[in-house]
Amino acid sequence: MHTYRLTFDCPDSIGIVNQVSTLITEHKGWISDASQHSDDETKWFFSRIEILADSIDVDLEGLRELLTPLAESLNFNWKLEDSTVPKKVIMMASKATHCLSDLLDRWHSGELNCEIPCVISNHDDMRGLVEHYGIPYHKVVIEKDNKQPGFDEVERLIKEYQGDTIVLARYMQILPPTLCALYPHKVINIHHSFLPSFIGAKPYHQASIRGVKLIGATCHYVTEDLDQGPIIEQDVSRVNHRNKVEDLVRLGKDTEKLVLARGLRAHLEDRILVHGNKTIVF
Repeated sequence: MHTYRLTFDCPDSIGIVNQVSTLITEHKGWISDASQHSDDETKWFFSRIEILADSIDVDLEGLRELLTPLAESLNFNWKLEDSTVPKKVIMMASKATHCLSDLLDRWHSGELNCEIPCVISNHDDMRGLVEHYGIPYHKVVIEKDNKQPGFDEVERLIKEYQGDTIVLARYMQILPPTLCALYPHKVINIHHSFLPSFIGAKPYHQASIRGVKLIGATCHYVTEDLDQGPIIEQDVSRVNHRNKVEDLVRLGKDTEKLVLARGLRAHLEDRILVHGNKTIVF
C-alpha cells in the first residue's frame, strides 16, 4: 500500500489533531492509520499519520508545502516520507553471524523493506555469507593502536553508498564521536544485555556473576555515550542457577536477533520519534 508517512512532535495544545486532519481531508486525503501520544509530564505531543498516496490531490512535495505553514505555527519537529522509497541500510558486523544472517534472510524474503548497498566488517569471516546475497562486502581493519584511519574509511564507504541508516549487527567496535554526530538517530545497535544493566563488554559474564533470572537484549540508537542512546526495543529470556555462561550466550542470541529485527523494522516504517533520550514507538 502506497502511503505518505507524517511523523511529528511539538508542544502539546488543544486542536493539533483537528488542524492536521482537516488540512489533509480538505485535499481529499484518506488517513489509513493514525497514532498519537500526549506526555503529561513534559506537555509534549507525538503523532504518526499515514495517508493513502493515491487519495490526496497533491504529490509528496505538494503535501510538504501545504504542511509547512502549519508546522511552523505549531512548532513541529517533523518529517514526511514516501513508503515506497526504501531506506539504504548499511550493515556492519564483526565475527558473530547470528544477527547479520537473520537480517539478510528477512531482507531477502521481503520482510524488511530496505536496500542493503553494502556490508562493512573488520573481519573477513562473513564475506561468503554476504556475497551469497549479491551484496558488496568491505573489510575495513580497525587497528587497535590507531583506529581513526579505519573509521575514516568506514565514513567514506557510508557516504559513497549513500547510506541513511547504519545497523551494528554485533559490530564489536565503538564508533568515534564524529561518526555518531554525522548520523544522529540513524545508527542502530544491538546490545546483548537488558540496558541499563551490564553495559560494555561481556554482559553475559556480568549477568552470570550476578545470578540474574532474566537476560535480555536491547536495540538502541547509538550516541557518543557508550550504550546510553535512546532505547528502541527490548526483550528477555528466563534463566536460572543451572544455566552456565555458554547457556546464557546461546539463549541470548535468539533474543538479540528478534529484538534487532523488530527495532530495525520500526525504524524503516518511520514508527520511532525521539525526544531527548527517550523514544516513542508507534
